[in-house]
Amino acid sequence: MTTTTRPHPLLLTGDHAIAHGACLARPQVIPVYPITPQTPVLEKLVELRERGELAGDLITVESEHSAMAACIAASLAGARVFTATASQGLALMHEMLHYAAGGRAPVVMANVNRTLAAPWGFSADQTDSLSQRDTGWIQLYCESAQEALDTVVQAYRVAEAVLLPVMVVIEALYVSHTLEHVAIPDPALVAEYLPPYEPLVRLDPSTPRSFGGAATPAQWRANRLAMQAAMDLAHDAAAEAGWLWGELTGRPYAAVDPYRMDDAEVALIAAGGMAGTAREAVDRLRADGVAAGLVRIRLFRPFPERRIADLLAGVDKVAVVDRNYSIGSGGIFCGEVRAALHARGETDPRVYSYIAGLGGVNVSVADLVGIARDMLRRPAPPAAPILEVAR
Repeated sequence: MTTTTRPHPLLLTGDHAIAHGACLARPQVIPVYPITPQTPVLEKLVELRERGELAGDLITVESEHSAMAACIAASLAGARVFTATASQGLALMHEMLHYAAGGRAPVVMANVNRTLAAPWGFSADQTDSLSQRDTGWIQLYCESAQEALDTVVQAYRVAEAVLLPVMVVIEALYVSHTLEHVAIPDPALVAEYLPPYEPLVRLDPSTPRSFGGAATPAQWRANRLAMQAAMDLAHDAAAEAGWLWGELTGRPYAAVDPYRMDDAEVALIAAGGMAGTAREAVDRLRADGVAAGLVRIRLFRPFPERRIADLLAGVDKVAVVDRNYSIGSGGIFCGEVRAALHARGETDPRVYSYIAGLGGVNVSVADLVGIARDMLRRPAPPAAPILEVAR
C-alpha cells in the first residue's frame, strides 16, 4: 500500500480537522446538536454535506441526550455513526453513554474538553471527559489538529474491532480553534484502511431481537465481564490501528508517546495540547543540565499501565501535570499513574501531583520548567496535589 495525501496541507482548526476525519470515515448517520466550542465540527460537517463530500444523513435533534440515543439506535441497526459534543452536552449524555457501551455499539464521538458549570465557562478543562471514565468508553486524547483527524479515522477501526464506543478528545480553544497545517489523506487510502462496517448481529425486522432489555443479575454480570474483555482487546486494537495508519501515512501512533525518555532521571507526564509545551520545557531543562523526559498519555481507557510503568522504570521523580481535578481526590491522570506503579509492586513515593491549567488558564514553558524544578526541590510528594509553584 502506498502513502496518498492531498497535494498540499490545509490550514484547519482542530474542530474542522475532526469534521474532515469523520467525513473520511464515511459515517451513514450523524445525529448533531451544537454546543460551544464543538459547534464548528457540526458546521463543517454541514458544509461537507452540501458540497457532496459527506454522504451520511445529518439528523438534527433536540438535545445531546437525544443525539446519543439516535447514535445508539443507528449503530445497533448496523450503521456507522458519528457525533460530537462538549462539557454540559457530554454531561447530559451520561445516561446514554452507559447504554452505548453496554449495548456494545461502536459509536465514535468527538468531545471538545471544556469547563463544566458552575460557574459557566468556555475554556479548556479535561474534567468533562474524564468524569465519564467509568462508562465503558475507550478514550483517546489528542495533542494537535492533525492527530485529531487521524485519530477519528483510527477510532472506527478500534471501535468496530472490539465493539465498544470511542471518544476522541481535544481541548477547547488551544486545539479546537487554533489553525494548523493538516494533511488530509486521500479517501481511497482511508477506504482501504477502514472497510465498511458489517456487524454480525444487528437490529433487523426480518430477524427480530432486542438490545438493552431487562437482565438477570447473572446476565448483567456477564455483560460487564464481556465489556472488560473487550477493553483488554482494545490495547492491541489501538496499537494495530496506530501502527497501520503510520504505514500508510507516515504518522504512526501509540497509546503512550515518550520524548527523551531513554536516559531520563526525572519525567513530566501530560495529556492533550499541553504536551507540546511540555516538550519545550524538557528541552529547556536538558539545556540546563537536568536529564528530563516526557510521557504523553494518548490512550486513557483502557489505561496503558504496563507501558507507562516500563517507561518510568529508571526515573527518580515523576511530575504528573493534570488539567483536571477530581474534587475530593486530586488529579485524575496522577491517580492512574500511581495505580500503575503500585500494580508493578512499587511502594516508594516518587510520583508528584501538580494541577495546572484549570479553567483554561494558560500553562507556559516556564510554568512546566518551574514544576520540574519544584519537584526536584522536594524530598517527597506532599499528601495533597500541588496547585501553586514558584518559578
